[in-house]
Amino acid sequence: MTAPLFGRELRQPDQRSCGPSCLVVARMVLDPAYAEGTLPRFDAEVLATHRRVIRVWPRALGTPPWAVAREMSRITGVKYSWRLARWRRDPAYERVLAGLRTGLPVPLYVGSGLLPRHVVLVVDEAEAGAVDVYNPAPGRLTTLSREAFAARELGLGSWDVPWFTVTPLTPPERMRE
Repeated sequence: MTAPLFGRELRQPDQRSCGPSCLVVARMVLDPAYAEGTLPRFDAEVLATHRRVIRVWPRALGTPPWAVAREMSRITGVKYSWRLARWRRDPAYERVLAGLRTGLPVPLYVGSGLLPRHVVLVVDEAEAGAVDVYNPAPGRLTTLSREAFAARELGLGSWDVPWFTVTPLTPPERMRE
């Protein structure tokens, strides 16, 4: 993934489109031809994706994790599922790493101590067990450490608490289905 892909032009177009922004960026990361064609019309693509994936869900509530899982499955051809990360952060972080090791990006819902409020996209492993995260609010990459994840100190805008992971099913999980 190249740094020029992440910048001002990849900011979410409105307050409710963080999930669709992550979906569009996930597809851009996986498909360079799509990225090249989408970059000039990022806002329009995000808003169209939002309309398509939420269906009967109130847009004011953002994008639910099951809709993000369904769309990630469609984009990648690999089944994604969503799981609570709020109280069991160590296993959640391991799910994120396992997802990245399949070569696929991982959406992550973050928020306050009370509610999930924002979606970011974990795109790559960084040094020392940390991960690189696309945050659609500023449209930039940031590095997130395992320690920050465990301590609920994410520093992703005003959101510090991990809520849900949306990960590709690994082979053992597929066998249990």
